[in-house]
Amino acid sequence: MKRIIDIVIPGSGEANQSISFRRLIWIPALLILIVGVFSSFFTVNTESVGVVQRFGRFHLIASPGLHFKLPFGIDHVTIVPTLRQLKLEFGFTTKGASNEYQGSQQPELERNMVTGDLNAAEVEWVVQYGISEPAKYLFNVHEPEATMRDISESCMNEVIGDRTVDEVLTYGRSEIESDCLRKLQLTMEQFNMGIRVEQIQLKNVHPPRPVQNSFDEVNRAQQEREERINIANGEYNKVIPKARGSAQQMISAAEGYALQRTNEAQGDVARFRELLVQYEKAPDVTKQRLYLETMNHVLPQMGQKIIIDEDARQFLPLLNLSTHPTPKR
Repeated sequence: MKRIIDIVIPGSGEANQSISFRRLIWIPALLILIVGVFSSFFTVNTESVGVVQRFGRFHLIASPGLHFKLPFGIDHVTIVPTLRQLKLEFGFTTKGASNEYQGSQQPELERNMVTGDLNAAEVEWVVQYGISEPAKYLFNVHEPEATMRDISESCMNEVIGDRTVDEVLTYGRSEIESDCLRKLQLTMEQFNMGIRVEQIQLKNVHPPRPVQNSFDEVNRAQQEREERINIANGEYNKVIPKARGSAQQMISAAEGYALQRTNEAQGDVARFRELLVQYEKAPDVTKQRLYLETMNHVLPQMGQKIIIDEDARQFLPLLNLSTHPTPKR
């Protein structure tokens, strides 16, 4: 009886094991099917595109939306933010940045620069850029952000090295930004990196810390000098035009007086010539007429006059002597 049991039990165990084995086969197949279904789709947001690689080779660029791809690693998708404005910071680091290349790893080395007149300056700046061609961005250059950081630092050092410390620290900031932007854009085009450089902004630009106070004093002195020059120019602009106007007025008055005297002299000459012609015709009559005309002009200006004969001895009776009444007391 024991032998029969030993024969039957093994037979029934093999049947149970075959059924369990078939069930176990379906579990991995089902898992593979589920993984394949869920890995066959990908989504691209509105500010990005998807770069699809098939067996590691570039296949296509997917626009924003829901897309199908081959599962199990056959197709690999890289999301590239083409419409987002990205930035690189030099000489400082903003906390919480999502891009590992955005901040500076060695800010002290990046911001310390030498100007064209062999002075030291600390320069912090930001490069704003975007991705224009995703395929070139991913495949033409290894680590494009790191490469761009090196190129940007080189361009800024070149531009700073062509200028004096006064230009760098004061009035030359906009020109430095435009020159560095132009150089960086040209280099990006030569490298064919698929990156568009949009803007370069200088942030904190100052001399090294040990000489900061001395430089501030120099700046204050220069500002005071400019202020005094502006005040002097204001006084100059107020006084000089007034003096020039007065001088021009005096010159005009003198020219008018000279013209008047010239015309009067010419009139006197013309009148004398006419008298000369009449005098030559009748000298006695002309003398008498001139004498009478002169007396007619002179005597009214002399006041009250009494003309008597030269032989007269008594002329007091001829005077109109008036007596003043005695004032009443």
